[in-house]
Amino acid sequence: MDAKDILGLPKNSFPPQEKKSRPPKESQRKPDGISREVYALTGGLAPLMPAVDSSQLKRRPPPDEKVAWQWLGFTSSARKDNLHLYHWVRVVNGVPPTGDYSFAKYNKSVDITRYTDEEYEKYLTDPRWTKEETDQLFDLCEQFDLRFIVIADRFPSSRTLEELKDRYYSVSRALLIARNPSSVDIAAHPLVKEPYNISRDVERKRAMSLVLSQTRQQEQRDEEVLAEAKRITQSRIPAKVSQESEMAVAPNAGVEVTERTIPGDTVSPPPSNAQHPLIPVPPPLSTENASTLASLRILRVYLRTYALEQMLQAASSTAGLRTIKRVEQTLQDLGVNLKPRVPTKAVCAEHLELRKEILTLLNLQKQLQYKEAEGLPFREGSFTETPGTPKDRTFVPDSSFGVERTGKRDQKRKAPGRLSEAPSSPAQSKRPRKLKASDF
Repeated sequence: MDAKDILGLPKNSFPPQEKKSRPPKESQRKPDGISREVYALTGGLAPLMPAVDSSQLKRRPPPDEKVAWQWLGFTSSARKDNLHLYHWVRVVNGVPPTGDYSFAKYNKSVDITRYTDEEYEKYLTDPRWTKEETDQLFDLCEQFDLRFIVIADRFPSSRTLEELKDRYYSVSRALLIARNPSSVDIAAHPLVKEPYNISRDVERKRAMSLVLSQTRQQEQRDEEVLAEAKRITQSRIPAKVSQESEMAVAPNAGVEVTERTIPGDTVSPPPSNAQHPLIPVPPPLSTENASTLASLRILRVYLRTYALEQMLQAASSTAGLRTIKRVEQTLQDLGVNLKPRVPTKAVCAEHLELRKEILTLLNLQKQLQYKEAEGLPFREGSFTETPGTPKDRTFVPDSSFGVERTGKRDQKRKAPGRLSEAPSSPAQSKRPRKLKASDF
């Protein structure tokens, strides 16, 4: 008896659950020529190196070929000291292999140009370099195959990498020109066609270091700037095409007008009341191209890094946090972005000028509110003392004014205990109203 019998429940109250059938695994057949252990380790993946054909694995050597391995000596043409070494060599039918060492063909060296003392004194003198330093440089270049990073590390004097490269390539170029008087033969040589520029190399490395030191946020800003510049360029293409078509039509109209005039005839000035259509004379094409190129240079991206944020912070460093927020709110009300999307030189200058003008406007509004708060008691009619009134001056009432006031005083009943000679309380000026947040 179990719990179902006690509760009176049928034993098959729950429907039987269907077992999910697992998908059958795809059986992969082990390829021929690979052992079971190697196939189990690789898991059927493609090897990194190309596999040997299975037919080659089962191939047997011919019966008349006897292969043996022998410990034989060898020399390499890549070495200049005639060093004698030993290694295992596959010998077929007792005949050892002949020829140079098989790996000697990978010993590649750079041909370093050498100079004589006469050539150095005639073509290669430089006040910044001595002959001993130049000789050491060329020896290291020959030893380390123009690997200038290693050469700069081994060079005895304190020379930069760019200076070493500039000296080597300038000497090689001067020797090439001096030994070949005909410039036609060496015009296509890399040393003559593209000489080494040290300033460009230094600038390239500086730009590369700036790019490598950028954060992910700065890279995203650069991508946004490039996308915006591409969008602006594409939007200007139709206008540029229409302008070029107008410029192509305008010279033809000018030619027709010049053909109508007869050479040698003098044209009398037209009367003042005559009206003639004005024909626009198009500017020359070279001037137009020059202005277009100048405008493209001005539109070059000026700031792409966090320097724009530093410039904005420096422009608003004298203002408080609330004032900066009010400036940003004013920019949003005007529909201006808080940061320029395309920070060119002209855009950055105009944006900073706009921020300064808004800050000046807010300061003037604040000073105006202070002045209005100070003059508020005077507008409400309070009789306070003016700054120019002396305090020891007494008020002398008029005779008519005193008689009138005396008659009215007699008509009133004096209250007991009130002294008529008691001095009246002096007039007090109202304190200026405290400014609220809605006033700003």
